[in-house]
Amino acid sequence: MTSSSTQAVPDTPQIPRHIAVIMDGNGRWATKRFLPRVAGHKKGVETVREMVRNCAELGVEYLTLFAFSSENWRRPKEEVSLLMRLFISVLENEVSRLNENGIRLRVVGDLSAFDPALQKAIATAEHKTAANTKLCLTIAANYGGRWDVLQAMRRLLVEQPGLTPEQVTEEAFVRYLCMADAPEPDLFIRTGGEKRISNFLLWQLAYTELYFTDTFWPDFDRNALHQAILSYQQRERRFGRTSAQVQAESAAVSAQAAC
Repeated sequence: MTSSSTQAVPDTPQIPRHIAVIMDGNGRWATKRFLPRVAGHKKGVETVREMVRNCAELGVEYLTLFAFSSENWRRPKEEVSLLMRLFISVLENEVSRLNENGIRLRVVGDLSAFDPALQKAIATAEHKTAANTKLCLTIAANYGGRWDVLQAMRRLLVEQPGLTPEQVTEEAFVRYLCMADAPEPDLFIRTGGEKRISNFLLWQLAYTELYFTDTFWPDFDRNALHQAILSYQQRERRFGRTSAQVQAESAAVSAQAAC
């Protein structure tokens, strides 16, 4: 479990250690081309494959993708059904490739709502890739940030009954969040033009740098990723400190490295 950005100042590497993405715009990409929406989702899978490869090459350690929110059940039943079938197909076809390339796969969210066949495919994929260390790819499916906070609090109270209010600390709480074993995201990317976080990683995004682009997810290529990272590199991450403090600490680190 990593420390929280509200408890300690984390490292701020030039290449984000953890990137979180809302992959928006698949349906609109397809509609714009007079294609069925599912064609956009299938094209989006190709972008996921390229994103994983690019992040691994750049040295990103964690990549978290918002694939299906707890609110996406409100979409037309036909689209939801197609998404579920596509999810199973991707798991079956991509896991071997991920494993060969040292990618660990995790799926977080309320998986109990999924068909047993999909739950089994998820468990098999996670088990097969569990020992890999090059990149941790996390898929958030039937996930919501508010749900995550609630389930974490419920698990805390169940596993540690009798806690007083003073004992419910941030350190005690965060270990029950779905992403407890990953550092908080350095960079959040949302494609498709919307400028909101849509109930994604509400706790973890407290000090994350936010990047929004009009590019639809199927068109989010290597150059688009580089533009997002360049924007991130131009930010000053203060975590409550002043600019003078950040610059002084940076100068001290540079001087020490030069010795």
